[in-house]
Formats: sequence, structure tokens, C-alpha cells
Amino acid sequence: MAEMLEESGGIESTTVGVYRTAATVKGGRRFSFSSLVVVGDRHGRVGLGYGKANHVPPAIEKAQKQAKRDMQYYPLQGTTLPHEVEGRFGACRVRLLPASPGTGVIAGAAVRAVLEMLGVQDCLTKSFGSNNPKNLCKAVFNGLDGLRSKDDTMRLRGVELGETMVEESIRRGKSFISSGPDVSSVTEASAEATEEVSK
Repeated sequence: MAEMLEESGGIESTTVGVYRTAATVKGGRRFSFSSLVVVGDRHGRVGLGYGKANHVPPAIEKAQKQAKRDMQYYPLQGTTLPHEVEGRFGACRVRLLPASPGTGVIAGAAVRAVLEMLGVQDCLTKSFGSNNPKNLCKAVFNGLDGLRSKDDTMRLRGVELGETMVEESIRRGKSFISSGPDVSSVTEASAEATEEVSK
């Protein structure tokens, strides 16, 4: 569940995981906690933080501070990504695919946390290899580092690009949503069908 950090900047925080370690000492066991936190403004800026402390709240607080310091801007194409990208970290490999409006974020908990804090609402993902949440998050950030907006690509190549496949799918999705069937007529039709079946 996302937690609001700064009202003014609209920065939110979500805790991916809290981890407990134990050190055996003369008097018994001494526990310490670490937490993995993703912070973002849902408008293209996101950061990852990892903090350790003897209790859970200070660990989360430390992670939030680090994540806020490390926030970076990544280009978006509406509510999805500008193009397909793949990130790697350790034994994790994550593929991020743009999707048309209304698809939603199809991802596991760790990958979803990063994409939602970034502001992505439509995206398909597939992870390969290890499913360690820490490494999955880092693999997603590695993939996001490879994102380029259409304007950046045109400037770097020195050419004019036409409509991309992602822009076309967004346009088609929006036209389908706007010209979809009237909800009231569908509701009436389903009610009539239910009455006929009950007779």
C-alpha cells in the first residue's frame, strides 16, 4: 500500500519487503531489520532505497531517505513505456513491454511496485531466472535506464520518425474506449436476457 511522503511534491512510498536477520550473541539472539522501499511521484520519477536498523520503522525511514535522494526521471509515453526494454541484475532478467490503454500493469509484486510509483498504468512484464525481490527491482531500474523518448531518438539520429507502434496502439486503444458500446444499453440488454431466462 502506497504511503504519502510529501504532499507538495506528490511523492509516495511503497515498501517492497522487510527482512530480518539474527546474530547469535552471548545473551541469545540479536535481531536487525532491513527494508526495501520504492519512492516515486507517479509522473516519471522513481527511486529505490535499502535501509538497515535494529527496528522496522527506522529501517523503512532510512530506505525512504535513500530512495528520495536517488530519484531519477524516466521518459513515458502516455500511461505506458515508449518502447520494449530488458533489464538485468545478477541472475534476474526482466522484460518490460508497452501495452495499449486499459491493459493495466501485468507484473509481480516487486516489479509492479516500481512501475506504479513511476506512473505506468499499462504494461506487460515477464521475469526470467531468480525471483529475488531486491534483484528484480534492480533489474527493472537497469531496464528503465535504457529508455529513450521519441524526441531523444530523433535528436540523436538526426532523422524524422513517423508514428511508432506504441503510439499507434495507444491511438487505437483510445478510439476503441471512446467509441465503445453504451453502458446503459448493455445493462438493459443483460437485464432483458436475465428476465427471459427466469421465465
